[in-house]
This record gives sequence, C-alpha cells and structure tokens, in this order.
Amino acid sequence: MNWNSANEFWAMGGYGLYVWGSYAVAAVAMVMEPLLAAHRHRRALRDTDPQDEQE
Repeated sequence: MNWNSANEFWAMGGYGLYVWGSYAVAAVAMVMEPLLAAHRHRRALRDTDPQDEQE
C-alpha cells in the first residue's frame, strides 16, 4: 500500500483503530507478562521458604 501522507498511514484505510489497538494490546501483554511472571516467582519462593517450616 502507498500512503500519500502520515494521516493516511495512521488511518490505515479506515482500520487504524483496529490495527493500532491490536498493537497496543500486544505491547501491554508483552510488558505485563514478565512483570507478572517475576511476581509469581517471588511468591512461589516465599511460599516454599524452608525457614518458615522451622518455626
């Protein structure tokens, strides 16, 4: 596709909302997944801490 202006590029032939919305959702998922995985990992380590069993 050829776009004659930046506005035409961002509009994506009338589908810009869907295209850029999809990119935004994917970007949020890619940022959130490592953060949530690290949180789950820390919680798993805390829950299986052997020092807690000694008390």
